[in-house]
Amino acid sequence: MKKRILLLAGGQSGEHEVSLMSARSVLNALPRDQFDVTPVVISKQGRWLPPTETQRALETGQAQAGGDLVLHRAASAEGYDAVFPLLHGPMGEDGTVQGLLTLAGIPFVGSGVLGSAASMDKVMTKQVLASIGIPQVPWALAVRREWQRDPAAVRERVEALGYPVFVKPANLGSSVGISKVKDGAGLDAALDLAFSLDRRVIVEAMTRHKPREVEVGILGNDTPIASPVGELSFDADFYDYETKYTEGQAQMHIPARLPPEVAEQIRDLALRAFRALDCAGLARVDFFYVAETGEVLLNEVNTMPGFTTTSMYPKLFEAAGLTYSELVTRLIHLALEER
Repeated sequence: MKKRILLLAGGQSGEHEVSLMSARSVLNALPRDQFDVTPVVISKQGRWLPPTETQRALETGQAQAGGDLVLHRAASAEGYDAVFPLLHGPMGEDGTVQGLLTLAGIPFVGSGVLGSAASMDKVMTKQVLASIGIPQVPWALAVRREWQRDPAAVRERVEALGYPVFVKPANLGSSVGISKVKDGAGLDAALDLAFSLDRRVIVEAMTRHKPREVEVGILGNDTPIASPVGELSFDADFYDYETKYTEGQAQMHIPARLPPEVAEQIRDLALRAFRALDCAGLARVDFFYVAETGEVLLNEVNTMPGFTTTSMYPKLFEAAGLTYSELVTRLIHLALEER
C-alpha cells in the first residue's frame, strides 16, 4: 500500500522562495508507485493554502495571501503516514513546525524540536559545539535591545574581534541579511540590517587567510553516515544570497580537492556535530578550511538544506551513489523508522 505523504513548502521566512523551488524538485522525484503526495504551501503570512492556490504557488514560485490558519486540517495526523516539512529558516526549520507535528503524533522528515532549534540558532550551535571541542571562528553575540540601549558596548565587543567581520542574523539561512564589514564605518548599517530580521545577531571574525568553503552531508538517525566532502568556489567577496542562487555564480567540486586526511577530519567533525545537536534524518554541515594553516573550522549546521536537484546536499549523496529519487525516498523511510 502506498504511503500518504504531506509535503509542506513555502513558509514565513526569507527563504520562502527557496523552499518552493525545493518542493517542486521533491514532488517530481518521489516515486508515485510508493507514495501518494499532497503538497500544501504555507504563505508568508502563515496561512496554509488550499490545493488550487498551492498548485499556483508551486508553479509561479510565489504564494498569494489567503488560506487557513496554521491549525489546518492538514496538520492533523489523520490520513497521513508522514510529513516532509520542506521549510527553510524560521517558522519551519527551527522546531516550531516540528513541535506542531510532534503534538499531532505524525512522523516527519528531519530533526525533532531540539535538533532543529539548536541547529537553527547559530549562537546555540556554537555554544553546544564548543562544549565538545569542535573548532570555530571567534565570535560575539549582540541583542537588539542592547544595540538600542547601549550601542557603544556592542561596537566595543565587535571591535575586540578585529576587522573585517561578518554580521549575521542568528536565526536565518541562505545568507539572508549577512554583511561583510571591513571597518568600523560599515558596522552600524550591517547591525541595523541584521536586527531588522532577528532580535539576536552574531558577529564572526574572519580568518587571517581566505578560507575555502567546504560542505558535507549527513544522512541517518542514530547511525548516520557522511557523504563525500564538497567544495564551493566563487568570485564574489563572500557566498551571499545572489551568489548562492544565481546560476553560474558558484561552482561545486565534488569531491573537494583536499588532502585525504583533511576530508576525513571534516567528515568526522560533521558526524560529531550531528550527534551533539541531536539531529535526525539529514543535515548539511558547512566548514571553512584554511589551507595555509591546516585549520578546519565548523561554520554552521543546516537541518533542512536546499533541496533542488542542483543543490549541494543531493549532489553530495549523488556522488556517494544515491540518486535524487533514492535520497528523498530514504529520508521518508528514516522518518517512519525514527518516529
